[in-house]
Order: sequence, then C-alpha cells, then structure tokens
Amino acid sequence: MSFSSEIKQELNKTSNLANKEIVKYELLGYLISGNIDETTKNVIKFSTESDYNINRFSKLLANLNINHNIEISGKNFVIKLKVKDMEGKIPDKENLNEIINESKEEYLRAIVRGIFLGSGSINNPENKYHLEIVLNDEIYLEKVAELLKKLGVNVKKMATKNKYSVYIKEGEEISKFLALIGANKAVMNFEDIRIQKEMRGKVNRLVNCEAANLNKTINASVEQIAAIRKLQQSGKFNKLDDNLKEIAMLRLENPNMSLVDLGKLLQQPVGKSGVNYRLKKIMEIANG
Repeated sequence: MSFSSEIKQELNKTSNLANKEIVKYELLGYLISGNIDETTKNVIKFSTESDYNINRFSKLLANLNINHNIEISGKNFVIKLKVKDMEGKIPDKENLNEIINESKEEYLRAIVRGIFLGSGSINNPENKYHLEIVLNDEIYLEKVAELLKKLGVNVKKMATKNKYSVYIKEGEEISKFLALIGANKAVMNFEDIRIQKEMRGKVNRLVNCEAANLNKTINASVEQIAAIRKLQQSGKFNKLDDNLKEIAMLRLENPNMSLVDLGKLLQQPVGKSGVNYRLKKIMEIANG
C-alpha cells in the first residue's frame, strides 16, 4: 500500500461524522478537488481509483441525506450528484473567501482534509518529500494557498494549461499538514522516516568529510615524503638541523599519520602548527 493510501485509509476511519457542520465543510473540500467534474450541466461527478476516497465521500453524502450511488467505470469508482440535491446542504464554494475569513478553525481543517482526500497525494518520504493537491479550477489556487497559510502551512502553487495544484516539498511543512488534517498515525510514521533520513544524511556527511580530510592528509604526505627523499638523494638531508631531521624521519615512518599525531611523537612534542611549519620548511629546502 502506498504512503498516500495509508493516510487516506486512516482519514477514512476518522470518526467525526456526528458533527454535521464538520461534515459539510469536509464535503466542500471534496468539491474543490481536482477529481470533481462539472462539465455536464446540473450534474457533479466525482471519480477516483481509491476505494478509501470514494467510501469517505459516500459517508459524507449519506450523513447529509444526499442521494447518490457508487458506480464503476474502468478502474475508477464514480459518484454522480444532481446539483439541486445539494442545494442548501453545504456551504457555497463560490463564497470561499468569506468562509476562510469567518469560519472556525475546525471547519477550515475539514475543508483541507476534504481537498486532500479528494485529489491529494504524497510521495513515499523514504524517496523524497513531495505532497501535492490538484484543484478543479485555477480560481481556487490563491484561495487554498491562503487557507493553508492561515492554518500555518506554507505551500507553493503551480498552474499549467491543464493542471492547477498546490504542493509542498519541505519535510517539516508536510508534517504540519498531516497533523492539520488529523492524520496522527501518518505524522508519527513520517517523522520516524524523516529522523532516520536526517541521521543517515549526517552520518554520510561525516564519512565524506573524514574521507576528504584523509585524502588531503595523504596527498600532503606524498608531497612531503617526496621532498624528504629528494633531500636524501641529493645529500642535503644530513645538513638539516635536528628538529627537521626528526620530523622528516617520523613522516617517512608514518606516511598516513595526521600532523597532530606526528607532533605527539616528537621528543619534545609540538602542536599541529609547529609540525606544519617544519614540514613546509623541508619542502622549501628541497625545492629551493
């Protein structure tokens, strides 16, 4: 089962149907969603491949005593409604601005839940963060974005020739959205995955950083050893002062050791900067 299906299954079981006002506003959300077709005069058609979507939609309609039947068309479940059967039973979506500004927060949350159930989707967060809700008309883009902003969730808008949607690509915002619509189990699952991904990311960054530092140490060591060998072959090595000879021999014996650890092996230990100074001096003499 996909992550989207798990969320819709959870929401389908939400037992808030006793509150008819919430039912009305959730149903309003469905009617704004992208799976609504109003091209046939005086008829509204809702179609979806999700049995959780169609079951929840049917429950809402039944709760308000709105006549309907579930049909099957190919892979889709379909419910057709007569506009007149819905008149006066739900808020008018043409007044969405007033609804956003004047309604209680629980009603606004119900609208968002209905929109998501109607035509929302979310990727498996193991792969990437992407939540999207398709709307059935461009006029709802600004209004839905404004509604979500009022509820504390920031979304981006997309409008193409045949598609209008709001979407979220940030993990924290998706988590807030799921909590907003009442998908509490999904929030916990999402956060578990998000924490694991962040931990894996930190581990990978640390490993990459350590690998980069190791490569840097090895590359520098190769150059230092080459300079020391050059001095030995030219006979200049024995002319070096004792401090430079000591660090040179330690570098030859410990080609992969860090400067800090090399400094600790000296008869009179010095820090990283002291070791670095001596090795640079050796390289200057060798290349001089």
